[in-house]
Amino acid sequence: MKETLGAEATHVPRQENPRGQSEELLSAALRYAEGRHWDVVPGTWMETDDGTGAQRCSCGDAACHAPGAHPARRDWKAAATASATTLRRMWSKHPGAAVLLPTGRAFDVVDIAEGAGCLALARLERERRELGPVAAAPDRRMYFFVLPGATAKVIDGLHALGYASSAALDLAVRGEGDWAAAPPTRFGTSGSVQWLRRPTVSDPWLPDVTDLISTLAYACGRDRLGPRRSA
Repeated sequence: MKETLGAEATHVPRQENPRGQSEELLSAALRYAEGRHWDVVPGTWMETDDGTGAQRCSCGDAACHAPGAHPARRDWKAAATASATTLRRMWSKHPGAAVLLPTGRAFDVVDIAEGAGCLALARLERERRELGPVAAAPDRRMYFFVLPGATAKVIDGLHALGYASSAALDLAVRGEGDWAAAPPTRFGTSGSVQWLRRPTVSDPWLPDVTDLISTLAYACGRDRLGPRRSA
């Protein structure tokens, strides 16, 4: 039975939940869990204010940095699971929830700017280097999936290459205690995370970051210098 609201309750948020998109989110979560044995956890979602029509993140923060695409609960790390039954139950509560993958477990993620990521991916593919999954997010970031334990290896690798820090290159490692939004999660109204190289069931192999770091660092350096050269 639909609840009748009083005259003052005019701004009631409703979850933005088109049936097709919701089914796609759950299907993706199940594929990651059953096909790759990755832990998955639902995140936030987008809501539409019935009074104004404005969209906002379910977290309620008007200045949310990743609307509809970040953890929704403090215990998300403990709640992450590869159980299909549990995932179905979770998404039945919030069908439009983001699909989040905890890092530092089955994989780490090297997070770099889109321009650098495109350059690095082109060079690595041209060199016929072995690569794992690669995703592109609508906030103009790219995610390279690598074996866990990447943080220390990236620090050592960058020092060996003569770089003082990863921050100077706009390169970050998402490892233990962090997460990455997975396709087809949407970032507010900006668009969806997309696979550039999809994870497959038949090929679960992931590269060691030491095999990629020189190319990733070179691409990040080129990307950071680009605006200065054109100025």
